Amino acid sequence: MSGITSNKKVRGMLLSCVAAAVLAALAVPANADQAAAKKWIDSEFQPSAMTKDEQLKEMQWFIKAAKPFKGMRIKVVSETIPTHAYESKVLAKAFEEITGIHVVHDTIQEGDVVEKLQTQVQTGRPIYDAYINDDDFIGYHARYPYTVNLTDWMKGDGKDVTDPYFDLKDFVGLSDATGLKSRGFNGKLWQLPDQSFINVYWFRKDWFDRPDLKKKFKAKYGYDLGVPVNWSAYEDIADFFTNDVQQIGGKAIFGHMDYGKKAPDLGWRFTDDWLGMAGEGDVGVPNGYPVDEWGIRVAGCRPVGASVSRGGAVNGPAAQYALRKYMGWLRKYAPPGALGMDFYQSLPSLAKGNVAQQIFWYSAFGASMVAPRSKGNNTVDEQGKPLWRMAPTPHGPYWKPGMKAGYRDEGSWTLLKNVPLKRTKAAWLYAQFVTSKTVDLRKSHVGLTFIRNSSINDASFDDPKGEKFGGLIQFFRGPGIKYWTPTGLNVPDYAKLAQLWWQNIGEAVAGEVTPKMALDNLAKSQDKVMERIGRSGLQGKCGPKLNPKKDPEYWYKQPGAPWPKLANEKPQGKTMPYDKIMQEMKDGKLPL
Repeated sequence: MSGITSNKKVRGMLLSCVAAAVLAALAVPANADQAAAKKWIDSEFQPSAMTKDEQLKEMQWFIKAAKPFKGMRIKVVSETIPTHAYESKVLAKAFEEITGIHVVHDTIQEGDVVEKLQTQVQTGRPIYDAYINDDDFIGYHARYPYTVNLTDWMKGDGKDVTDPYFDLKDFVGLSDATGLKSRGFNGKLWQLPDQSFINVYWFRKDWFDRPDLKKKFKAKYGYDLGVPVNWSAYEDIADFFTNDVQQIGGKAIFGHMDYGKKAPDLGWRFTDDWLGMAGEGDVGVPNGYPVDEWGIRVAGCRPVGASVSRGGAVNGPAAQYALRKYMGWLRKYAPPGALGMDFYQSLPSLAKGNVAQQIFWYSAFGASMVAPRSKGNNTVDEQGKPLWRMAPTPHGPYWKPGMKAGYRDEGSWTLLKNVPLKRTKAAWLYAQFVTSKTVDLRKSHVGLTFIRNSSINDASFDDPKGEKFGGLIQFFRGPGIKYWTPTGLNVPDYAKLAQLWWQNIGEAVAGEVTPKMALDNLAKSQDKVMERIGRSGLQGKCGPKLNPKKDPEYWYKQPGAPWPKLANEKPQGKTMPYDKIMQEMKDGKLPL
């Protein structure tokens, strides 16, 4: 009996030890997760719009929600800009340490992102578990049956992995990723903004403020050197710095910067509202209606044509004017080599400090333009304050009050239906993590690409004179930001139509065809692709159905776009002082 009792005691002790070991093993990961969350909150995730206690509560929710997916490896992709590089290199690591989910976050060129998404849809093979895909695709996602709509997802399959602290109402630009009911769609949210930036006018304020240059400019042109309100003034300023000033500090300077390489990003140069800023489309925000900045006319939600003969505007007088000006300025006023540059080469080149102004500049590169001189940035002073400012982009002679003023890029999380549910849930957790209130303010300081009101209005971004961020904050805080919008719902298939732009525009830039021929070819190509999309029937009641062709004069006599040719396409140049033009932005007005 004593032996049996002894053995029972031993077995009991062993079982107790095993149980304790199991409990300890189970407890360690939870404690490790909590410790990791606290470490990241105390170090990297500051500043934040939340208190540290609030941040920890949000991270505790992520830890709990991620338990079923611990140890998984997921793949996501985005374009290559500073914000996404930060997510890939820093936030993905933090997410893994906190949740146990390993994320491969690839950063590739935007054209490649589009190609991967197309391939995944066409083949049904999940290349990536989620995409940061521009909400320029809203017309595609809202029409085709391939994308998960987030409105239903967050209430249904994704409810258990949707962050209760997320505060969707805090996001800027959700309407841009929504199939608007006012345009005949279902009112659902299709994409979640991850970052946003705008195209603006950029100029060297230190040069514009020089009394000697002001005097010389006014003597030649009869009006003040200042922020150009119209394209006539921009052209005068470009000519002045290139041919009259020529040098500053012993270095050759130029009055304009742009890029012209025949590549996919040349298409964005135009679809990101270049024709719209000239005044090619209709009045209305978020996009001209019924004719948008792509020159596409819709009837309700159904695209009916891009060419003037079908009521569109992509080959009308305003578009031809816009293309001619782009080509002329690039050759006359930009630095040598600009014609062969692409988007990724041209924008950082401003840091050389040899350009007076750029009419079409993306604020996504603002982070590199506030880098210190020690990093090769010659557009800041010795104290690191910007010598440059950004202002509203001037408009062309066809532009009318009430039209959109420029483009806002919103790289947005997109979930596709052909990804297994478990992988989609894990990817959705990562998408929310990198856009959460816990990390967003810090991410905004790194990339200056704003998606939340709580971040843009945080005191850490106060910059009344533009001496820290060059005027960017004033854009996003003021009501005038509503005039900067992404591509809209008129475009039924961004990927298929976007590739037509760079190919046809590229032929004009290379001198192979005239600007008119290039735009006529583009219009025909867009109509042909839309007709094919319509015949497929995949887009339902909002699929294209082209108008019959009519004499263009019929459409020029109708109200709105397409607009007939102006007798004078170069009116008197007009400028405004920087402080005055930014005050108008603050008041929600556009300079006229």
